[in-house]
Amino acid sequence: MKYILVTGGVISGIGKGIIASSVGTILKSCGLRVTAIKIDPYINIDAGTFSPYEHGEVFVLDDGGEVDLDLGNYERFLDIRLTKDNNLTTGKIYQSVINKERRGDYLGKTVQVVPHITDAIQEWVMRQAQVPVDDDGVEPQVCVIELGGTVGDIESMPFIEAFRQFQFKVKRENFCNIHVSLVPQPSATGEQKTKPTQNSVRELRGLGLSPDLIMCRCSTPLENSVKEKISMFCHVEPEQVISTETETAYAVLLVCVSHTTRFVFSGYSPKWRYGGDKLLNKVVIFYVDSADLEASTLQEEPVRYHEAWQKLCSANGILVPGGFGVRGTEGKIQAISWARKQKKPFLGVCLGMQLAVYANSTEFDPETKHPVVIDMPEHNPGQMGGTMRLGKRRTIFKTKNSILSKCTNIRHHLQVNPELKQHFEEKGFRFVGQDVEGERMEVIELDDHPYFVGVQYHPEFTSRPIKPSPPYFGLLLAAAGRLPGYLQKGCRLSPRETYSDRSGSSSPDSEIADFKLPSLAQD
Repeated sequence: MKYILVTGGVISGIGKGIIASSVGTILKSCGLRVTAIKIDPYINIDAGTFSPYEHGEVFVLDDGGEVDLDLGNYERFLDIRLTKDNNLTTGKIYQSVINKERRGDYLGKTVQVVPHITDAIQEWVMRQAQVPVDDDGVEPQVCVIELGGTVGDIESMPFIEAFRQFQFKVKRENFCNIHVSLVPQPSATGEQKTKPTQNSVRELRGLGLSPDLIMCRCSTPLENSVKEKISMFCHVEPEQVISTETETAYAVLLVCVSHTTRFVFSGYSPKWRYGGDKLLNKVVIFYVDSADLEASTLQEEPVRYHEAWQKLCSANGILVPGGFGVRGTEGKIQAISWARKQKKPFLGVCLGMQLAVYANSTEFDPETKHPVVIDMPEHNPGQMGGTMRLGKRRTIFKTKNSILSKCTNIRHHLQVNPELKQHFEEKGFRFVGQDVEGERMEVIELDDHPYFVGVQYHPEFTSRPIKPSPPYFGLLLAAAGRLPGYLQKGCRLSPRETYSDRSGSSSPDSEIADFKLPSLAQD
């Protein structure tokens, strides 16, 4: 087993997860079996109780683990399936060590950071690195480990010490350290500054780890003289200093392996590609604050209201994602109603599906007389963390005429009231997908509409860069006017096939055709 540790310096949020994912992708393209582990030095057990404002949205794995978004990068880049044990936190480590101490596993010895915590970290990594991540059940050959935070943080010290020991335990030839650092370029001088990277590497080496590669995040390509300076003061060859001056996730992969052209870009707008014989379009995504679509905004800020509606009406398709709380929900309902009446392609995810029934919810009004959206039995509002319906679940499709036929990850605690199912279906609002027990309405579709779909689960959790999940891919096809042809051909569509855009004109090459998708944001 080979281990690659990715550390970061100077600032947090420097892109270690993208670097780790890119390195893993390169190795996998060489025929190696790759797995990944994310280490988060916070004391939380998992990411389930984090505020999205502070830490971003969580990623949900097949086993229901609520983890850092970087694990989503690993799964998407590497096309693998990870478990909650691939996300290691300080809280998990201390919890496991304290449980052992309470059982008497340490035979009355004083439990300390060294060796007990550091040993627990190493044991966890070695154990999880051997867990198969593909259907073939074969052990991985390479494990890419991302250490969250910044070198020098007090929270990450036990992990740094654990890997200082670890490199000798697994033998130095089986261990590689990639250090990701910032090379700032002040606008006043335009000069690329190496001192932050020098200090970061000096601190890392002082803690017992010496980087084998230094990935420099910078706004412009690294000058040769700057590379040589970093090489001289950081004890690496110039070839071991790599410039990653791009800002988009997939472009970093291109920088890491310049001979790869698997992903194609135009500026910072990705051209979505689904295999060699699927959709190839340039997607323009813009965001609309759903609160701006509401009547109250018209009264208070009419310009903002009209601008929001102008954006919405110019779209080829509409995505209404999940959310919590009452703010902006009325605006989302208005947008959904507009999409239904104007026959604009629409996809509602989680709350977006629930609002598609244009009704009240016990989340917004616990005393409502018409509870169309209600709490699930699993939901326990008195317990924080892991109280939603989490993980990969089966959905049973009740009709062969449904556009969708694949279930993905779930993360929700509300559901459409099953007692009202017949009332909706009499009006052409069909619940085409249900859970195995037939108690939860998971997928809705509207008759006589080009694409009006709602899913209770979160299909984005199993999307891949070249294999998007069916609900989103269906929205893209419908927005581009290509869904009927795609379905007629048995879910196959040539990327060179012509189609009509919004204006009615025909494009001879779908590669250069644009279409717009708004995502309605809500707190």
